[in-house]
Order: sequence, then C-alpha cells, then structure tokens
Amino acid sequence: MNKPKKTILNKQLPTTNQRKNNSKLLISIATLLIISTQVSCKYERDTNNIIIASKGKIQSLDPAQANKLLTIQLISALGDPLYRINRVGDLEPRLAKDQPLISKDGLKITIPLREDIVFHDGTPFNSEAMAFSIKRFMQIGTLNYIIGDRINKVETPEPFTLRLTLNKPSSSIKGLLTSINLTPLSPTAYSEYKDKFLNKRFVGTGPYKLDNYSPERQRLVPFENYWGEKPENIGIDHVSYTTSTSLFSAIKTKQVDVLISNSVEDGHRLALHRLSKQGKLLEGQGPAMQIGYIALRSNASPLNQNLFRKGVSFSIDRNLISKQVSYGLREPLRSIVPPLLQKKDASPWPEYNPKIAREHFRKIGLCEANKEIIPLTFRSNVPADKLLALTWQEQINRDLGDCLMLKLNGVESTTVYKQLSEGAYDAVILGWTGEYPDPYAYLSPLLDCSKIVGSSCEKGEAVFGGTFWASEKVQAALDKSEVLFGDERKEKLEEIELLAAEGAALLPIWLVKPRAWAQTNFAKPEFDGSGRLLLDRLKKIY
Repeated sequence: MNKPKKTILNKQLPTTNQRKNNSKLLISIATLLIISTQVSCKYERDTNNIIIASKGKIQSLDPAQANKLLTIQLISALGDPLYRINRVGDLEPRLAKDQPLISKDGLKITIPLREDIVFHDGTPFNSEAMAFSIKRFMQIGTLNYIIGDRINKVETPEPFTLRLTLNKPSSSIKGLLTSINLTPLSPTAYSEYKDKFLNKRFVGTGPYKLDNYSPERQRLVPFENYWGEKPENIGIDHVSYTTSTSLFSAIKTKQVDVLISNSVEDGHRLALHRLSKQGKLLEGQGPAMQIGYIALRSNASPLNQNLFRKGVSFSIDRNLISKQVSYGLREPLRSIVPPLLQKKDASPWPEYNPKIAREHFRKIGLCEANKEIIPLTFRSNVPADKLLALTWQEQINRDLGDCLMLKLNGVESTTVYKQLSEGAYDAVILGWTGEYPDPYAYLSPLLDCSKIVGSSCEKGEAVFGGTFWASEKVQAALDKSEVLFGDERKEKLEEIELLAAEGAALLPIWLVKPRAWAQTNFAKPEFDGSGRLLLDRLKKIY
C-alpha cells in the first residue's frame, strides 16, 4: 500500500465481502508496487551474514540516548542488561548472578554480579563498571525520567556486588533493572564520554560486537569471549530502507533474509502475514507491548470540560478502526496497560456508544444547531495514523455529525514530539511502549504530575505527553503503588486506570504485536518477553 486508502463510511458499514475485496485489491497493489522500488534502496549481498531489514536510520547507539524501538532492538544484541523478562514473563538474571535482594524497609537493593565477563575491549565487567553506566545514564540519559528520584546512591561494597539505595521503596524497581538503557558500557572506552554521548560506537558485553557502523547499515559479529550462549549465526547486517514498499520488495525478492515489522504499512503487513500462511515466508510474533492512543489537551476549551472529553471517549469505534486500518492485525484496546501485564483482562475505557456520546454532548449545549470542531493531528510519516484519523472522521460525520467535527492535520513525528509539551495539539495520535515490562512503566510516563493545579498539570510527565491532565487521586495512587506488592499492587494499578478513564484525557485505541518475517530456509524468528527479536537465535536451517 503506497498511499493511505481513504475510508468512507456510508450509513451502513462495509460488508464482509466488500472488506475482503478491498483487502485483495490492496494486496494486488502492494505486489505491483514492487517493480517501482527505487534502485538506490537495494543492497547487494556482499556477505554471508544474515541480512535484517527495517525502516529508519539509526543515528546513535548510545544506551543513554536510545529512545526508539529499532535502536533498543540493536543495543539488546550488543549489550546485556542486569536482568531480562523471559518468554514466560519471569525476571531472569543476565549480568546479575541471582535475583535482587531487597531490604525489609525496601530502601536497599543488593545485586550479586557475574564474575566471568569482559567487555568487547577486554575491560573486566564488575560492580564499578555497572555503577559507572548507571550514574552516566542518571546524568545524561534522554529517558532518565524512568529513574527519576528513585535512586539516591549507587554503591560498590564489593567487586561483584552492586547496591542501590532508594529514596523511597519502589515495587517497580525490578522491572527497571531490565531496561536496555541501563546496559553497562566499558568504563575504559567511555572514559571521555561520562557526560556526553558516543553515537557511532558501542562497547558492551553482549553476544555481538559492533564491527561497522553507518546510520544506514550496521554490521554485528559474534563476540568470541562472550560469557553466555553463543550466537547461532556468523553475524548480522542490519540495513535501513526508506519506504515500506522497498522493504516489502526486499523480502519478496530475497534481497534480505529477515524483515522487522516496525514502520511496515498495514497493507504490506497483511500481505506478508498471508504469505506466511501460504508457506512462502516464516512469521514470528512477540508479545504485544506497544499501544496506540490519542492524547486530548485538557487545559483549553472545549477539551477542558470533562463531560466533553467523556463524550469523545464514547464516540470512537475501535473494532471498526481495527478492521478498516489494520485488517484486524492491531487489536482494539480499552486500556493503557497491555493485557500481558495485567492481572486480568481489564478494559476500563468505555466501548463505542454514539447514543451516550450524544447525551454527554447535549448536556453542554452541543448537537443540532451547535457543534464543536476539534483539530486531530496525526503523524504524517506513520501511515496507520492517517488511516485511523480518516476512519474516525468519517465515522463521526456519520454518527455525530451535528455535534462534532474532526479537522485533520498531518505533522511529522519528530515535530509532534517536540511540540507536545507546548500545548500545540488539541488531539493527537501517538504510540507508546514502556521502557520496561511493568504496568508502572506505562502509567507513570502518561499520568505522573509533580505540580497539580485543580485538574491541570503544570509540571510533570502529563505535560510532556500533551494532555496536561492531572488528578490528586491518581498521583496519590501512583505513589502508593510503589510501596505495594502482589495483589495489592495490581489492584492499586487497576484503580489508577479507572481514574484515568474517568478523566478521559487519554483514549487507548489499539495494541500492536511485533512481528518478523524470515525466508523459509531459516528458523522461525523468536522474541523475548519484552518484544525484542532475538538476533542471536536467527539461523539458517538448510
């Protein structure tokens, strides 16, 4: 699918046959577009390494700067975290030798470290090296808010013992210790980069070391002194393509061995999924950890009215959007925490109900002769965003056109994220993946506020997220959740979502599973519990 398809909703929804015909047409178009792939996007095979393709350049390999899924994916093969979430969702020691020991008051975390590890440059890994990397991230990390004020001191009481002293107990700290952003780096290689980024190199402890780097292509070779299980391949070449069409062409024509699903348009994603069903490709799926949602700016009229926002929350048909935009590959979602991380299948946001939406709008004087116009911004470089916006716009016109109208505006994603905290967007479509697999890593970055005036946030993550919405009850519950464990903690986190749904400044839309496709002479791609492709497990089988 080269261009987003306009979704026009008549008084009756499209029939099943119509949707099937549309899908077939899109797949045919996607196939025809192969021949138009730009020659400049092709990569000649000059290696026996496994060639992995995705969309987007990698501008930095510094864990302190990493904030994009693709960069984190690559760093996860070059470095090791202290712990990782395994395929069944349990905390698994990696550079740590055992589970963290937490003091009775919850303020001291003691982590025993492995003693048989060296960095890619030969520097020994020990507690000093781990402390160096954590302190560096706390000082310069782009995403250092994930630590916030939780860690007071980082100490090294013994050569292979790390101790973290917290300002207050934190039940989410175990999840934080799986973050790729805390990947240890060689203190020798980064001695002159304690307070600045090193973009084009990476010296860690992982199963691969970086052999060659450019933003468009990175070569990874196995690290001969790796402490753990050795890679099942002789090396990885990751190459970047500029369009979804060129990616689709590359995997179809066998220019590349493996394709990662990030930024692949949904029409191509469906075609690849069907090719895997036909036995022409192998498809691997990871846990669904990425959410798509709409942020509503709550500190300016008319969205500063809770009744209006609640009306909007009833106006969106997630099931229709899932079918029209992604052909069902993106699951409808009525929560801001992925179901995998919840105690039960919680869906606190309301289902689509135009009748209730109209009732809310009428209470504030809308409908019939009076309607509101809301600018809805979508990321212009994310095709699914535009299709979502078009579908919702036409659905509103059909069901609630006398009450509400959406005015669409496309803005490149880099600009969107820069301007969110400035209050530039009344309503904007966004995506989010927690920095580590824990409900707190989804709730806190979207809801946390350190300065609340009424129901408005003046300082905190809710400002950076563009909603400017805050609640004293939500903030108290977030703080309380950090000192709770087990079922009590899960119940408190569920309470937070219920309060957030009532506030209606966030509208969760869908859930996205990571996918990868490999040629049929490869083993099926595998993912870890955080949704990252296991590059070291990729291998040819004949």
